[in-house]
Amino acid sequence: MRKVSLFIAMSLDGYIAKPNDDLSFLSLVEKEGEDYGYTTFTKNVDTVIIGRKTFDWVVRELGTAHYDTGERSVYVITSDKSRVNTEHITFYADGVANLIKELRQVEGNDIYCDGGAEVINELLKHDLIDEMIISIIPVLLGDGTRLFKDGRGEQILELVEAKSFSTGLTQVHYKRKDKK
Repeated sequence: MRKVSLFIAMSLDGYIAKPNDDLSFLSLVEKEGEDYGYTTFTKNVDTVIIGRKTFDWVVRELGTAHYDTGERSVYVITSDKSRVNTEHITFYADGVANLIKELRQVEGNDIYCDGGAEVINELLKHDLIDEMIISIIPVLLGDGTRLFKDGRGEQILELVEAKSFSTGLTQVHYKRKDKK
């Protein structure tokens, strides 16, 4: 079965964005030549799932070419059914849990959830995230968009690895503990 993985950064106090979807705090740990394992992580990924707000922010900051590379299929979770698909980007409005069920029916490599919080928490509500790689940025933001929201069931995780970097970033890798 295709694995669904989360690879994301958050502040020490659990925020993935400052108010107004501001991601500028991520620059605190930018270091030339350091991608914190992202390239290795994406080697076995052929599908990306991302929320519409996060997608729009990335496109605004980095351009459409960041996702429309042809290397992966990209599904943007949205309620706006008027968005036009491209060859590699599909705007999906039927719920992320349904999408995962559909994607797991077809052959493929791993599925990467690139955010945002609404998509992540919907996946967690349905117990559909198999592993989480979370990079903790050494800053307390105090306000913004929380990574984890209330309203989901308890999930037991197993630590795979924890790493620290010279920038102060700490990365934890957990997988969902198998249910008995």
